[in-house]
Amino acid sequence: MADSVVRERTLGQILDEAAAHFPDREALVYADRDYRQTWREFSDTVDALARGLMALGVKSGEKVAIWATNVPHWVTLMFATARIGAVLVTVNTSYRTSELRYLLRQSECENLFIIDGQRDHDFIATVYALAPELRVQPRGQLRCADLPHLRRVIFLGEEKHRGMYSLPEVMALRTMTGEDEYAARKAAVGCHDVVNMQYTSGTTGFPKGVMLTHAGIGTNGFWIGENQKLTERDRVCLPVPLFHCFGCVLGVMACVTHASTMVILETFSPVQVMTAIDQEKCSAMYGVPTMYLAVLEHKLFRRFDYSSLRTGIMSGSVCPEALMRRVLKDMNMREITIPYGLTEASPVMTMTTTDETLEHRCQTVGRAMPGIEVVIRDEENGAPLPPGQVGEICCRGYNVMKGYYNMPEDTAAAIDSDGWLHSGDLGVMDEDGYLRITGRIKDMIIRGGENIYPREVEEFLLGMPEIQDVQVVAVPSRKYGEEVGAFILARPGSTVRAEDVRDFCRGHIAWYKIPRHVAVIDAFPLTASGKVQKYKLRELAARVFPEAMR
Repeated sequence: MADSVVRERTLGQILDEAAAHFPDREALVYADRDYRQTWREFSDTVDALARGLMALGVKSGEKVAIWATNVPHWVTLMFATARIGAVLVTVNTSYRTSELRYLLRQSECENLFIIDGQRDHDFIATVYALAPELRVQPRGQLRCADLPHLRRVIFLGEEKHRGMYSLPEVMALRTMTGEDEYAARKAAVGCHDVVNMQYTSGTTGFPKGVMLTHAGIGTNGFWIGENQKLTERDRVCLPVPLFHCFGCVLGVMACVTHASTMVILETFSPVQVMTAIDQEKCSAMYGVPTMYLAVLEHKLFRRFDYSSLRTGIMSGSVCPEALMRRVLKDMNMREITIPYGLTEASPVMTMTTTDETLEHRCQTVGRAMPGIEVVIRDEENGAPLPPGQVGEICCRGYNVMKGYYNMPEDTAAAIDSDGWLHSGDLGVMDEDGYLRITGRIKDMIIRGGENIYPREVEEFLLGMPEIQDVQVVAVPSRKYGEEVGAFILARPGSTVRAEDVRDFCRGHIAWYKIPRHVAVIDAFPLTASGKVQKYKLRELAARVFPEAMR
């Protein structure tokens, strides 16, 4: 199976291989509700949903957004859309009204799958607020003034909501799509077609839709699995969000290309992670550093058995060496790996393997993946740099995105004329090809794996009447790697308190973008030409917010 998967395949063909070789092995497990499907059952469910989508009128190339936590049919939809040539658009579950509107409009999305909500956020009420026409127009024929491309909304469950289809209704429609029609649609899908769009802030501007292909994420997933030595006997605990590449490529695609069992959690909970590992005898676990820390420091940690663990991935933000060593020792993850990449790279460009030394796995992000070139280039002139010199990390290969959706100028800025993707990150490579990350060229904040672009937060905060100007920077955090900090110039006569700023943000921007640290200052440090020196603000943040590192 492994040899054939290396060749370029569509996601549907990759799933076909897993189902053909290991039909009766478990593909998908939700331990908290005893939901289990074999590879044959999972493939059949994917076919049912795919044919239902065709019956609804979903055409090849249409976008299908999913705004949901890791519910059981998230992965089903991922492969159903892939089978019929549609494009899955993943939506961050922390998005609020303005962010969802932006994504649906910018992506020109025709279809939206949603759940009822998460935490205190009502997804259904948000969608009705954006598209009130849903309440009065026939299902499937939506004409919304604010979202001109949206035609269908489907509830990812059994409940019925006005103007929306329910998941069972879509499944039932499968009989309206003939076998020959379905086979023809599947045969028309190409491995270089766009299969997935993920929105990322990247290094500049507002979120951009990264167009990823079947071959890009399928091949990347295969090598990610190879670097962990995954087989059909492995069971992988996945508590990371599926709307991120971490979940749907590093997790799902690594598993499907190796027929490994996906043990998925709907949302992250340390107790549920420990329970799943113990009860399902997981051999691998994925997580950002904060997830591992939450498990290790939980008061019930010693009550669970981790002897089945062998490998896994720690990624999403800087992985502290001390934490890596604790995971190796206390969780038995002696073959844990670390990848490096970005959404635009499908996403992994370098990765450590299970065979490398502890020092290499703790202190580097590995070497270039097969089929991918990685170089360090001079920031000023773009010339390749020799080993040991710091520069911008660039890559070229099958994994580079097709581009940003409807953003040709941004695409040209990210991918040069020779096909090199510029990461915006700084790194240094040794003579053996091992890469170390040293920083970022731009100012993007990475909070526990979530990318936050300061300009977006700054422009939102400028809508607060008491604020004259604001600069948002990263504040070092022991727990999350980085937190959002805001330095504010108050309008004359106005008083701005930290809690006032957070109250202004709550419910309007994603919770992880809300400034955790706020300081009112008299003036920003400026260059001679009047530009704000953000690096000085970052240095100031480390001094004035010392509690962040506790």
